[in-house]
Amino acid sequence: MTTDMPARMLRLLSLLQTRREWSGHELAERLGVTGRTVRRDIDRLRALGYPVEATTGHAGGYRLASGTAMPPLLLDDDEAVAVAVALRTAAGGLGGIEETALRALVKLEQVLPARLRGQVGALQEATSTIAWESRGPRVDAATLTVLAAACRDHEIVTFDYTTRDGTPARRRVEPHSLVASGGLWYLLAYDTDRDDWRIYRLDRLTQPSPTGRRVPPRALPDPGPDPAAYVAAKIATAPVRYRAVAIVHASADSIRARTWALADRIRPLDENTCTVDCSADTLPRIAQTLAALDADYTLDADPAVLTHLRTTARRTLHAAGSGSRD
Repeated sequence: MTTDMPARMLRLLSLLQTRREWSGHELAERLGVTGRTVRRDIDRLRALGYPVEATTGHAGGYRLASGTAMPPLLLDDDEAVAVAVALRTAAGGLGGIEETALRALVKLEQVLPARLRGQVGALQEATSTIAWESRGPRVDAATLTVLAAACRDHEIVTFDYTTRDGTPARRRVEPHSLVASGGLWYLLAYDTDRDDWRIYRLDRLTQPSPTGRRVPPRALPDPGPDPAAYVAAKIATAPVRYRAVAIVHASADSIRARTWALADRIRPLDENTCTVDCSADTLPRIAQTLAALDADYTLDADPAVLTHLRTTARRTLHAAGSGSRD
């Protein structure tokens, strides 16, 4: 018999989540209590937000239904490991839900027992995913969760970082937000050594280490307070190695729908024409952005960009010409 009321309610909730419907008699037997106690515990679960419905029939019973809010779930060990691995995979690059998956992953890993964290890590290391439509470098999910937790807790972190010109550096920052854009993840943080706000690409960041020191949150300067808008504005005006601006014969809305170029870099000229700033630090990324336009365009670009595009075009034409013919 379960005499500890909180433990009994957790056991009751677990039973309700494992089967579609239970009779009151079955629940009483499983818990070693009376039917009256079961009814009282059901009322307590309802008061906590769990939508437990009473069912009609020969003996009547109970079932856990969908509700207007999401109450806490109970997961066994295998379920917790499976959900954590799935969330890590989604957070690392599954288009459209990365940030949502990351928030859920941080909550789950915060309460995950140490014995299960090891299982999650081992399974993640042994699992590979084919990213058929990856639009950017994949980011280690462990790095994401460490930084997301630091953003939430306003905890200073240190990490190794490779700058745009390939120089290794060590950074110490107050994390503010993580932003996903254009197939890339960015960390928006206040750099304590430089006494200024900085944006870091997570694919260039390794070995993030929480310091245990928490600080009051800082307010973003203009154009704050939206982190995504702040990052977009800074990236759009940041210096890049190669310049390339296209005048595209398509509407700005249609280009936004089929390219990962930043929205701030797509500007309408009229209903059927827009400019797209495809400038980047690497030549292949510029070529990928231009290919995704899927429309006619004219290009104003650095000589290195034009040379790279001509070389790529010659290789493509040669490959197409050497293909088998009917």
